[in-house]
Amino acid sequence: MFSNLFQKKRGSWKDDALAGLTTALALVPGSIAFAFVAGVPPISGLYAGFILCLITAAFGGRPGMISSAAGSLAVVMVALVSEGNRRGGEGAGFEYLLLAVILMGVIQIVIGVLKLGRLIRLVPHPVMMGFVNGLAIVVFLSQLKMFREREGAVVGDWLAGSALGTMLGLVALTMAIVYVLPRFTKKVPSSLAAIVVVSIIGAFGLTTQTVGDLSSVRGALPMPHLPNVPLTWETFRFVAPYAVIFALVGLIETLMTLQLIDELTESRGKGNREALALGAANIVAGAFKGMGGCALVGESLINIGSGGRGRMSGVFAALALLAFILVGAPLIDRIPIAALTGVMFVVVIATFEWSSFKTIGKVPLSDVLVIIAVTGITVWHDLAVAVISGVILSALVFAWKSAKHVRLSLVGESADQRIYRLEGLLYFGSVQDFAKQFNPAGDPARVVLDFHHARVCDMSGLEAIKALASRYAKLGKTLELRHLSPDCKRMLERAGDLLEITVAEDDPLYLVARL
Repeated sequence: MFSNLFQKKRGSWKDDALAGLTTALALVPGSIAFAFVAGVPPISGLYAGFILCLITAAFGGRPGMISSAAGSLAVVMVALVSEGNRRGGEGAGFEYLLLAVILMGVIQIVIGVLKLGRLIRLVPHPVMMGFVNGLAIVVFLSQLKMFREREGAVVGDWLAGSALGTMLGLVALTMAIVYVLPRFTKKVPSSLAAIVVVSIIGAFGLTTQTVGDLSSVRGALPMPHLPNVPLTWETFRFVAPYAVIFALVGLIETLMTLQLIDELTESRGKGNREALALGAANIVAGAFKGMGGCALVGESLINIGSGGRGRMSGVFAALALLAFILVGAPLIDRIPIAALTGVMFVVVIATFEWSSFKTIGKVPLSDVLVIIAVTGITVWHDLAVAVISGVILSALVFAWKSAKHVRLSLVGESADQRIYRLEGLLYFGSVQDFAKQFNPAGDPARVVLDFHHARVCDMSGLEAIKALASRYAKLGKTLELRHLSPDCKRMLERAGDLLEITVAEDDPLYLVARL
C-alpha cells in the first residue's frame, strides 16, 4: 500500500524543486528540536541543516538523500556540551562542540579516503531491517513530544481537551491528504499540499501550536567562527573521544540510509564519496556555528516520496531552508506543528518494515532475534551500538552454523592409500570439529585430503592443517593435500616442510578468504 510512495520514476527540475521545498519545511522543526536536545542555540541546528544539506546534495554519493542536524547525534552531543559548560562556564560547551564537529568531519574524510565505506556491505539484511524498524519507532516517539505544551525549550504537560482534539484532527487531515491526493494528481507533492492546506486552516483563528512556538527560524547568514576554546593538548584529549563517536554514529546512519534509498529507488549510491562529502560538510558546519549532523531517514524519505531524485532536490531544500532563515520566518513560524507531525507519521508508516512480521516462522529464528535485538537497541540506546551489535551477533550465528558444516567423506580407497574429500569452511569456529573427524591410527600409510569443495579462511584453519599433518607424521604416515590455494601452500611451506602438497595444473585456483 505504501510502496507506491517511493516507486522508481524519472525526476525533473520541477519535481526536485517541489520536493526540496517540502523537505525544507520538514527540516525546520527537526533542526530546532535537535538543537534543544543537544543544548545549543536553535539557529545552530538550522545552520547545520543548510550547510550539510547543500554540500552533501551537491557533492555526495547519493542523489536525493538529505543530511542535516540529527537526533542520533544530538543525544550524544548533549554530554559533551554539558561537560564543556562545566569546564569553561555557560556557553563553553557549544564552543567545544564546534571543535568536535570539525574533528568529526576530518575523521569522516579519512574514512572516505581509505574507502572504508564499503564495509557497509557487511551489514546483513536482518540488521538492516532492525535498523529501519528501530529508526521508525524513534521517529514516532520523537513526534509524540509534539503532543505536549511547549514554549521554546520548555516542555509542559500533555495536551488535553480541545487542544488535543485540534491537534489530532489536523494530524489526521494531513495524513489523509498525503494518501488521497496522489489518486487525483501527482503534479504536486502530496506532503507539500497537506502542509499548505493545514496551514491555511490554522490561519483562520484555529488555536494550535506552530513552528514559532518552538523557536523562530529568523536569523542572519552564517558567518565564519573558529571555536573559542584553548587549543591545547588537554582540549584535544577532551574533545577527540567525542569526535570519534560522532564520526562513527553519523557515518553509520548515513551509510545505512544510503543503502535504504538505494533499495527504494533501485539505484546505487557511492558510500565512500558520501563519506567524503559528509566530512567536508561537517568541517564547514563547525566553522560556521553549525552543530553538525548526518543523513536523515525521515527527511530523505519525504524527499524521495515527493519526487526528489536528482542532486537539485537537496540543493533546493538547502536554499529554501536558508530563505526561511533570512526572509521567510514570519510565514514558516505560522505552520502548525500538527501538519509536520502528520507528514512524519506517514514517513514512519512507510519506513517500518511491516514484512518483518511475516518472517516469523519462515526464516531461521536467529534472524528474527537479530531483527528484534537491533530494533530494541536502536530505540533504547543508539544507532551505532545497535548496528555493531547486530553485525557481531549475525557473525556469531554464522560462525556457529558454519562450524557444524565441515563434512569429511571417503571418496577412494586402496590397500595403501585412502582419499578423503573435505566440504565446508575451515576457520577458527570449525577447526575442532575438523580435527575430530580424522583417525590417523586407523588410516593407511598414505592419506590424500581433497580441498576442492572446501575453503581455508584464516590462520586457525592453516594451523589445524599443520597439526593434522604432525599427527600423521608422528605415526610415520604421509598426508597429502590437494586443491589447496597458492596462498595456503606458501603459508604452510613457511611453517616447515612437514608434508607434501600437490596442486594439479587444471585445478581452479582460489585465494584464502581475507577478513
